[in-house]
Amino acid sequence: MTRWFATTFGALGARNFLILWLGSVLSFIAFFMSTVVQSVVAFDLTGNNRSVGTVVFAQGIAQLVLGPLGGAMADRISRRAMLFACQAVITVAFAATAVLLGLDRVTIILLALGSFVIGSAFSFLGPSRQAFAIDLVAMRQRGNAMALNQVALNGSRILGPLVGGVFLAVTFLGATGAYAGMAVLYIGALASTAMLPDSRASAAAGRSVIGDIVVGVRYVAREPGLGILVLTFVLVLMAGFPYVTVLPGMLENELGRGTDSLSLLYGVSAAGGLLASLLVAGMADSPRAQLVYRVAGMAFGVTLVLSALSPNFPALVGAMLLLGIATGAFQTLNGALVAHMAEPGYMGRVMSLTFMAFAGFQVVALPVGFLADAAGERATLGLLGAVVCAIVIGFALLPSGAASQRRGRGSEPGPVR
Repeated sequence: MTRWFATTFGALGARNFLILWLGSVLSFIAFFMSTVVQSVVAFDLTGNNRSVGTVVFAQGIAQLVLGPLGGAMADRISRRAMLFACQAVITVAFAATAVLLGLDRVTIILLALGSFVIGSAFSFLGPSRQAFAIDLVAMRQRGNAMALNQVALNGSRILGPLVGGVFLAVTFLGATGAYAGMAVLYIGALASTAMLPDSRASAAAGRSVIGDIVVGVRYVAREPGLGILVLTFVLVLMAGFPYVTVLPGMLENELGRGTDSLSLLYGVSAAGGLLASLLVAGMADSPRAQLVYRVAGMAFGVTLVLSALSPNFPALVGAMLLLGIATGAFQTLNGALVAHMAEPGYMGRVMSLTFMAFAGFQVVALPVGFLADAAGERATLGLLGAVVCAIVIGFALLPSGAASQRRGRGSEPGPVR
């Protein structure tokens, strides 16, 4: 037990990484509160899946357009400064939405605009946070650090929806109180970031930002194992994660449940994700990681199909638990594999490409919303699951060369203590 604990949580022994990790927990909780709250607000305003898809699309298109720029900037300027600035923007966006809700002035357009601003900030925040984590630990702990970030994310996937659901259920708090609570959590994240040391830029001096983006894309493309890993992750999440757009309609139209049950589904899925993250964190630096990664991707597709076939709400809860386990293992091991394959000087740009997966699924969420309105939620979920399975099988048949994981080849900055 002691050995498992040391292996699973080893990177938290680095003080600065622990501070970053705790701040990440606060921001992740706020983010997953928003996924529930904004979906419910959007659906209640209009009563259709298109509205949910529109709000999610706004955040996704911002990340899709600005994601590569965020990765390049993460390798050019202080990652601590970037974290602080982005967290401040998100804090203001959540607070402004709370005010609009309190004044009963919110509309789908304004909700989507706020989502776009938050997505723009995430484009810069995500790559900087992941790359900063690598700066704060020793080389041998990189995979574990990335896995622990995923543990924080999946733990927050439990707390966030539950906290969001409590806010929505308490009449005098509601969505207004939820958005205000998100802003407070981000203030806590800002405080933790202020306690961290600064980091130095690693990108080549004298090169333009566009030049850095091009160099980063070429770097990923010329490394077969890394390129296939990134592309698999992006396409799987783009194809599978739009299921979140369909869930409110699935509950109401197919199972006769209210949208307030959405927080329970997210919470159960997150519990599975947290369990999976804890189980695989200890193997994040082992040769078995690649095989488990592929199995988890396939399981993601299968559990989406099971969700589509669920005859009642308890069956859907069970399917969402399995889905959470699959996606938790898949996302955790992707970050660990990237941490070992990519050189530190490229980490911000490589991570920005993996984050394109989240931007992509949010963009795809809009047409998926239209598809669900036209063909039904069950058919849409089943189709998403089949596509995920096809993607995983197709890439598994390619020679990835991932078995030869590179352990920090080339020059690199030492860990910041």
